[in-house]
Amino acid sequence: MGDIRPGPPQLRPGRALAHTTGASGSGSPHRSDSRPPQTPRGGRPSDPIGRPGTTPPVPGRPAFLIFLLGSAVLLFALITWQVVEDGPLLRVDERVSRALVHPDLASAGLADLGNVEIAVPVLVAALLWSARRARRMGTDRWWLPPTAAAVLMALVPALVVPLKELTARSGTPVVPPGTGYYPSGHTATAAIAYGAATLLVLPWLRTTRARRALVILYGLLVLGVSFGLVRRGWHWPLDVVASWCLCTVLMLGFWLFLARLGRR
Repeated sequence: MGDIRPGPPQLRPGRALAHTTGASGSGSPHRSDSRPPQTPRGGRPSDPIGRPGTTPPVPGRPAFLIFLLGSAVLLFALITWQVVEDGPLLRVDERVSRALVHPDLASAGLADLGNVEIAVPVLVAALLWSARRARRMGTDRWWLPPTAAAVLMALVPALVVPLKELTARSGTPVVPPGTGYYPSGHTATAAIAYGAATLLVLPWLRTTRARRALVILYGLLVLGVSFGLVRRGWHWPLDVVASWCLCTVLMLGFWLFLARLGRR
């Protein structure tokens, strides 16, 4: 039952009024001091990849990262198991390959973007440029991100070559007889070299449009190399997908390392 006492309502101890002014006559509703009710977006510190706003952790992001990481690991394990056991998934892979293979100069040119001679110099240029910018800005431990990018690139052959030896998958009918086509080394080289270069350059871009354009360019490069390899017949589609999964794990680790370094 409500209060039936006559007269205007009285203030009760411990109750906060929604529209009373702050302490000491600040004039700001809902607050007990003179600070503004909300920090302007432009005044917030940027996160490790240059976006305005709060730094991680962000609600929902850890769960998404765990899901993405787990999905990549499980899919890679499934494909590898099918390759080793010559499972039924390979029959589907072969049918998809026959439908997509059409060797031409365009597909060969796209596939060549995954060559070490092209992708690695792009990464070297990005890590030298970002290291120079960070050093000129007086950034603490400016050498860590470029060094981590170089180590990440070195992990590609260290992981891919043993997998090729263990699985010993034969190539498509287009290539000469042989084994060692799983996973795709060209796809892994492109994904890691261009991806690490993107993450190194991204914080130094001033506008959101430039950052978005760089990320889109990275995605197009990896997709272009992947399509060129399958279209040319140099790899089965599952060889490329397996490299995507492997590089997703590596790139997530590199991104989390840069994010933690930025927070510190």
